[in-house]
Amino acid sequence: MPSDTVVALHDESAESRIYETVDEICAVYRPVMHAMAAAAGPGCEVVLHDLSADNPDLDHTIIAIENGHVTGRSVGGPSTSLGAGVIHNQGADHDAFGYRGFTSDGRQLRCSSIYFRNRAGKIMAALCINVDVSALQQARTLLDSLVPQTASDSPDAPSEFFGQDLVSVMDAMVTDAIQSIGKPVAQMSRDDRISVVRTLDQQGALQMRKGMEHIASRLGISRVTAYSYLDEARADPNIPEAGAV
Repeated sequence: MPSDTVVALHDESAESRIYETVDEICAVYRPVMHAMAAAAGPGCEVVLHDLSADNPDLDHTIIAIENGHVTGRSVGGPSTSLGAGVIHNQGADHDAFGYRGFTSDGRQLRCSSIYFRNRAGKIMAALCINVDVSALQQARTLLDSLVPQTASDSPDAPSEFFGQDLVSVMDAMVTDAIQSIGKPVAQMSRDDRISVVRTLDQQGALQMRKGMEHIASRLGISRVTAYSYLDEARADPNIPEAGAV
């Protein structure tokens, strides 16, 4: 097994999630997905993504889904912003639980994702649970206005962006990276733009079709300049990520 294979494969829980084909995974978890969605109700989306190809088409990864109305997706639909990052860095342990997600229309989700690998350590599929908490969030906002809260989400928790296609997912990722700089694009310095490119590169945005073209357009620079910034960002680890302090 390659030395960079995620060490979690030696963990008992990870061992129980080793499958050689996506069909095996689907056969085991398809009934579980239906049971989870039925128990949790219509606000709980359960999705199975096929990531087994050497270069997965992230615009068409969904092979099974329950309550797809939560994100507006269906079988044959796209991955999310986190899916791009997973493909970009397969060696890491990407399992995540209770993190925030956002739909293209601004609703907040509570999400968890687990990944299945084969014996060689290659990621084969992802099982994701996305619960629409927008109604609860509205209620919390109302309560917060009456009794201010001090607790906040961990700054280290990932954020995930959902859309009915990868264009909207990409746009949300770029918007988030730009907003984290704290100034409009027109006022950004060269280093600010490099930080945005670096952040999006680390999030796997460049794995998406025409990713660099979209980033360049949003930053008001040419595609050639964007690739130049990417080279600098990868060569100099001291350039801070967007939003870093």
